[in-house]
Amino acid sequence: MVEPVPRDPEHDSWMGLALIEAQAALAHDDVPVGAVVIRSGEVIAARHNERELTGDPTAHAEVLALRDAAAVIGHWRLDDCTLVVTLEPCAMCAGAMVNARLGHLVYGATDPKAGAAGSCFDLVDSPTLNHRVPRTVAVRSDECSSILREFFAVRRRTGG
Repeated sequence: MVEPVPRDPEHDSWMGLALIEAQAALAHDDVPVGAVVIRSGEVIAARHNERELTGDPTAHAEVLALRDAAAVIGHWRLDDCTLVVTLEPCAMCAGAMVNARLGHLVYGATDPKAGAAGSCFDLVDSPTLNHRVPRTVAVRSDECSSILREFFAVRRRTGG
């Protein structure tokens, strides 16, 4: 089992950038999830959900950010990168992190319905997979949860 990584003061500022990305998803009625990839203390990718915008079921913030980071680095191994995301990754995104050999995952809100980094499943720390991703959880979780609660409350009121 990979032990949780202690919280770093930089995690809060990086999560602030992911929250800005999450807000951007609202412009095209996507679920407000944002992600940034950090390498050597620098942001190398920043994305938000684009499923509604593109019609692509895989256009989750995490997958898009991992793709962009790999393009910046020039290879698929992201073992020296940290992905910071506002919501606990789903199974698809957690699998992508394992396959990318991600060095560290930081997330804000837990997802008790579909989370695959400890809530419903724990793909990032599965002993049956070939890589485990150390993680730091609950960074600015109240803010990350709030933007999602507000989004879904509006959807329920408007029937969206």
